[in-house]
Amino acid sequence: MSSLAKNYNRKKIAFKKGKGSFLYSIDGKKYLDFVQGIAVNSLGHANPYLIKALIKQAKKVWHVSNAFQIPEGERLAKKLTQKTFADYVIFQNSGAEATEAAIKLARRYFYSIGQPKKNRILCIKNSFHGRTIAAIYASGSKKMTEGFGPKVDGFDHFNFGDHTGLKRAITNKTAAIMVETIMGEGGIKVIPDWCLRELRKICNKKKILLILDEVQCGIGRSGNFFAFEKSKIKPDIVPLAKGIGGGFPIGAVLMNKKVASGIVPGVHGSTFGGNPNACSVALAVMDQIFKKGFLTNVRKISKYFHSELNKIKNEYPKIIKDVRGVGLLIGLQLFKDQTKFVQKLMDNKLLTIRAAENVIRILPPLNVKKKEIDLSVEIIRKVCKEYKS
Repeated sequence: MSSLAKNYNRKKIAFKKGKGSFLYSIDGKKYLDFVQGIAVNSLGHANPYLIKALIKQAKKVWHVSNAFQIPEGERLAKKLTQKTFADYVIFQNSGAEATEAAIKLARRYFYSIGQPKKNRILCIKNSFHGRTIAAIYASGSKKMTEGFGPKVDGFDHFNFGDHTGLKRAITNKTAAIMVETIMGEGGIKVIPDWCLRELRKICNKKKILLILDEVQCGIGRSGNFFAFEKSKIKPDIVPLAKGIGGGFPIGAVLMNKKVASGIVPGVHGSTFGGNPNACSVALAVMDQIFKKGFLTNVRKISKYFHSELNKIKNEYPKIIKDVRGVGLLIGLQLFKDQTKFVQKLMDNKLLTIRAAENVIRILPPLNVKKKEIDLSVEIIRKVCKEYKS
C-alpha cells in the first residue's frame, strides 16, 4: 500500500528509464511519450547535453543562498533578457510560484507609485495558473477552489472570447489582466494574435499591466520562444517554468523596467529559486532551443503533425471534433468524453493526457523525429478505427 496521499489519480504504471521520446516501463514495455511530464521535458528524456551540464555543475556547487551572488543565475537571467522583451528576471522553482510572483509584482508596482488600491487581477474564468492558494482563485474554477475557503479576494473574471465582458470587468481597482496565451488545462484554447494586440491596447489605455502566462506554452513549444511573439506585442510580466528546465525544476518571472521599479530587497524571495544546478540545466536548454534552425524545425514538424491529425479528423468526423493548438502544444477534441480514448492510446503504447472540453493533449518533445510523429499518427488512426467498429 502506498504511503503517498491520494491527491493524484495515478495510472498503474511506472517507468525505469527514458530516452528521447520514449519511456520504458518496469515490466519492459516501450511507450511513445507524448506527455513529456506535461510539456516539461522540452528536449526529451535523458538528453545528453542536459545531463552533461547537470553533472558538470553538480561536481562544483549545488546550492548557495540568494544572500550571495550566483553566477549561473546571472548568466541565465542575462540570456533571458537578451533574447526576450524582459529587462529583469526573478527565479522560482515552478509555474505556480512564477504566477504567484507575477501577481505580487503587479500589486507591488501600483503600491510603489502610490496607488495601493489598484490591486485586483482580471483573469479568464476556468483558466489555470497553478494550484497554490492564490492561483486557484485566479482560475475562477469552482472545482479547483472547492473546500479551500475562505475565498482569496482580489480576482475578477471574464469568459474566454467575451471581449465585452472583459472591458466591463475592468474597474479603477484593476491592476493587471493575466491570461494564458494558450490555455493548456482549459482545453488548448489559443488566444488569437489580434486579440493579444487588443489586450495590449486596452492595458495601455487603462494604464494597467498585461501578464501573459507562458508556463506551458512558452520555451519554443509554439514554434517561437514565446507563443505571443507572432502578435508583435510586449507584455509587462511573463511567468515561465516547465520546458525551461527540460525536466529539472525551475521557474522564472520576467518583467520590464517599469514593473521592476517597484522591487526592493525583501519584497519577494525563494530559498531554492535560481540555484546553480537548475540554472545550469536551463542554460543548456536555452543553448539548444536557440541553435540555428531549431525553432524553424519545430514549426516545420508541427505543421506536418497538424496536417496528419486533420486527415484523421476528416476520416473520422463523428469521433474527432477539432484539432487545436499551435506548434507542439496540440489538442485533439473528441465529441465524447476522452477518458477511454486516452486509455486505448496507452494500451497501444502512446502516452497522452486529458484537458478540459473532451480534449486530449499531445505534447511531444521539441526535438521529436518525423518517424515518431508517424508512429503516433498510426496509433491514433488505429484507435479511431477501433472506436468506429
